[in-house]
Amino acid sequence: MGICNLSADSFSGDGLGSDVEAALAQAQRMVAEGADIIDVGGESTRPGKEPLPADDIDEELRLVIPVIERLAGEISVPISIDTYKHGVARRALEAGAAMINDIWALRQDPRLAQLAAERNVPIIMMSNQRDGPVEDIMPAITADLKRAVKQAIEAGVPPENIIIDPGIGFGKSLEQNLEIVRRLAELKKLGQPILLGSSRKTMIGIVLDVPTDQRLEGTAATVAIGIANGADIVRVHDVKQMVRVCRMSDAIIRRRTLRD
Repeated sequence: MGICNLSADSFSGDGLGSDVEAALAQAQRMVAEGADIIDVGGESTRPGKEPLPADDIDEELRLVIPVIERLAGEISVPISIDTYKHGVARRALEAGAAMINDIWALRQDPRLAQLAAERNVPIIMMSNQRDGPVEDIMPAITADLKRAVKQAIEAGVPPENIIIDPGIGFGKSLEQNLEIVRRLAELKKLGQPILLGSSRKTMIGIVLDVPTDQRLEGTAATVAIGIANGADIVRVHDVKQMVRVCRMSDAIIRRRTLRD
């Protein structure tokens, strides 16, 4: 999954704003480099950023809708809308998006589950601890995602359309983020595909003492270990390099090569 950030205050410094042509060029490059999904987001989720009210959607729509409309006619892979607001997700799906990526796992806007069911699209649900720290992180994440999966299924979302994400960086400490990657396989018991979003995250900067634009190798390590521990999708900024990491990891772990 290639990341297409449109918010100007993105933590990774790669926000494209309202430049539709720049977003199209980036998405086309990512697809050419091997991205299977393009994730479009119009609101920053950087550390310390408070979530906006569910009805505060005008700026987000201004950024994402023109881009999604353009991408839908130009790229050959599904477009995911990175939002936790029903109004944004609905408009994005109408514009051509084919997946919902909810960083609050239905806790900010439960209507996203009904929308995913009505439109028969996949929904990614991420465990977010920004509303309060927890001591024992893996049981907390497991319980949160189990709750979200149950809620989505009860709303009519088929289990095969549900993807779970442990939420690297969202309200977790350095030690907890490292523990999540190390213990990722424990989430397999929930029976859903796992997305890992570790690209350029703060934990890499702390461990390696490097700024955001120098976290490629650290990201590669988390991607490789994540795949070894059961990740099915990785959400990344540096598609070309991470596709190579994924292919090598798959060849070792899943015995899958380009010849297969």
